[in-house]
Amino acid sequence: MPRNEHDCIGTIEVPDDVLYGVQTYRALQNFRISRIPISHYPMLIRSLAFIKKAAALTNHDLGLLDELPLKGIVAACDEILAGKHLEQFVVDAIQGGAGTSTNMNANEVIANRGLEILGKCKGDYDTIHPNTHVNMSQSTNDVYPTAIRIALIFKIRDLMKAMKYLKAAFAAKGEEFADIIKMGRTQLQDAVPMTLGQEFSSYSVMIGEDIQRLREAQSLVREINLGGTAIGTGLNAHPDYAHKAVDYLIQMTGLPLVMAPNLVEATQDTGAYVQLSGVLKRVAVKLSKICNDLRLLSSGPRCGLNEINLPGMAPGSSIMPGKVNPIIPEVVNQIAFQVIGSDVTVSMACEAGQLELNVMEPVVAFNLFNSLDMLRRGCMTLADKCVRGITANPDVCRSMVEKSIGVVTALNPYIGYEKATQIAHEAMSSNKTVYDIVLEKGYLTKQQLDDILSPANMIAPRHIPNNAR
Repeated sequence: MPRNEHDCIGTIEVPDDVLYGVQTYRALQNFRISRIPISHYPMLIRSLAFIKKAAALTNHDLGLLDELPLKGIVAACDEILAGKHLEQFVVDAIQGGAGTSTNMNANEVIANRGLEILGKCKGDYDTIHPNTHVNMSQSTNDVYPTAIRIALIFKIRDLMKAMKYLKAAFAAKGEEFADIIKMGRTQLQDAVPMTLGQEFSSYSVMIGEDIQRLREAQSLVREINLGGTAIGTGLNAHPDYAHKAVDYLIQMTGLPLVMAPNLVEATQDTGAYVQLSGVLKRVAVKLSKICNDLRLLSSGPRCGLNEINLPGMAPGSSIMPGKVNPIIPEVVNQIAFQVIGSDVTVSMACEAGQLELNVMEPVVAFNLFNSLDMLRRGCMTLADKCVRGITANPDVCRSMVEKSIGVVTALNPYIGYEKATQIAHEAMSSNKTVYDIVLEKGYLTKQQLDDILSPANMIAPRHIPNNAR
């Protein structure tokens, strides 16, 4: 049998087998947008439970919440924190109302589950009311952003772990390929020699730099506005509520959360989201550049660079037998495109704030959560299904160095730029090697050439005698 529940709009029949109530039910009817419920982000749901539990304990400490509703609320929150009732969080992740539907979904589930634990019927809101008791001293405008930030911190930590994993995979390849000489390229043209190890080590360093940028962005996210209630003035909250509630949250989550020094500012300012989104775009751009390189270096195998081999993960064509494509770098490229697009959405949503609140936080959270999740999975996939299985083709790499005209750059300090340029042009037109032309013209001896053009002497700075020319 359904139960009748009412709100300021009217009365609705709510199925009796669900824990949510009238306001969640209305949101289900109003917001059929992304078709992705907030339960898709379990960390957000856990964050809401942390906040509701901290609020209940604080209100009880301050003499505002009786023992009976406290018992039901805390027990319900503990079940949610243990991973139960996730299916009851059903509202669409993208919603109007600045997150009110998400907050009320949590309030109603906690109230009704708390009532069941106390042996009472769902909807018996005289004992535990979603607004009066579960939402006591709170507003959506401080609960929802705080929950987003707690969830973001956990997700940032997960992404950093995945990036460290990928960084280590590239570093290992850098060591493995340390002695493989190859041509470096600029603008897709032959440049100067380097080692394949240097190339892969650079990818490791690039990822390491972005881990640090993420750590910096995370430090901004940890500032929360809990206790500010509707606009940051703290209306309907006890003077001691904010500090006590934040202390409880710190104890429960183990996170270094900080109460914002100005809650009015913190309730409307979304700058931390913009900063984080920009860093995620940076990560995406650099990962995509690395994947572009992997695709180029493995191109061929007979008619491309063919300096490395990517592990074959699937047949590459429905018509071309034996073709194997670089599908893992390709999917990471696409993740990057999505994250870059999400950054535009976050920027526009954060700009759209008006006066004391930004009502666009649902789409901000949606995009940040998705970007963090996709980047994390992308890093793990790239490491496990691509980087760790990469092998090198040393003979191909060395052959390209030996045939390259780019090695003439190493002769500049010894024969001068003008002669080196002439040799480069002659090598191009005659199909002779730089080495042979220099010997023919008598610019340098064989012993000098062997020393100057030794691979080991072309991959790092080297002291050049003043009398070299």
